[in-house]
Amino acid sequence: MLEYLESLRLVDHHCHGVLGEDLGRTAFEAMLTEAETAGPPGVSMFDTQVGFALRRWCPPVLGLDAHAEPEEYLARRAELGAAEVNRRFLAAAGLDALCVDTGHTPRAILEPPGLGRLAGARAHEIVRLESVAERVAADGVEAGRFAGEVRSRLDAADAVGAKSIAAYRAGLELSGARPSDAEVAGAAGRLMRAAESGDDPPRVCDEILHRFLVWCAVDAGLPVQFHVGYGDADADLRRGDPLLLIELLRAMDPVPAMLLHNYPFHRNAGYLAQVLPNVHVDAGLATHNLGHRSPALIAELLELAPFGKVLYSSDAFGLAELYHLGALLFRRGLAGFLAGGAEDGAWTARDAERVAGLVASGNARRVYGLE
Repeated sequence: MLEYLESLRLVDHHCHGVLGEDLGRTAFEAMLTEAETAGPPGVSMFDTQVGFALRRWCPPVLGLDAHAEPEEYLARRAELGAAEVNRRFLAAAGLDALCVDTGHTPRAILEPPGLGRLAGARAHEIVRLESVAERVAADGVEAGRFAGEVRSRLDAADAVGAKSIAAYRAGLELSGARPSDAEVAGAAGRLMRAAESGDDPPRVCDEILHRFLVWCAVDAGLPVQFHVGYGDADADLRRGDPLLLIELLRAMDPVPAMLLHNYPFHRNAGYLAQVLPNVHVDAGLATHNLGHRSPALIAELLELAPFGKVLYSSDAFGLAELYHLGALLFRRGLAGFLAGGAEDGAWTARDAERVAGLVASGNARRVYGLE
């Protein structure tokens, strides 16, 4: 089963750009965690599930033995240079297509065309809804014209899907009702006044605006990705359970809702994928962060979620290693799950191969309308 999955090229339906610069140890370790920093003195991100997974699976791609020590690994990485490292790991991921979230760029990273060239894959854009709204506000569009301008820019985007980061800003308890024009104009006015009164750029954090943006994507016919659960320190996990979204998910039907990452709420997400016809799920960044434990995560996600509604994503950002790790751990976890079921007589080997093809790429191609 693993050999078969390794022969399949994946569609990574949610990922980000990678850094084109060489990194020292501190900067490298900081990219291995969702925390703001790599940790206090004496604590290394190499001594984590993702750190050990990296040392096990990434050194051979750079011509080193598995389990190379961090110093040896980073020295080899610097010797090859960022461009060659990025090329090797993106190629090793075995991708057929990437759907790239272009809304998170705290520093210079490779854009979708560059990622696609390195991966030998087609690259598509996922437009981040809050970024569109924040650019409109930053451009000084008056509150009464805000809604129309956001819709116009979203319609003009060459994207296969949209993404909401409401989980980071207002939480996922979003009403299913469309906000009125007056509500949107009022919220837009508050957004612009807040930006004018301070030195920081506009930041969408109003439930009304998050909901309005989702409806803009729905009206444009774009599948809507939702960050769910595990994320960086900005995320309030108490408000990140996908069950909080159920009203909006129902109201969005039949436009696809894509629940990303989901850990530690992945079983809740699997339930939603079963009971709501438009909901799809993945394990995202939790796969590489759980490292050796990722097979348990994948098996738990698949307890309730229909196999035709589960997708692959890496959520790789910054380090090209995360593209490779996400793909490798996903293949191994899914292969173990499907092979175990075939051995137990739960399904046939032929069924297992068919399901592998759906999860690896077929479901993403169908939902996003990829060629």
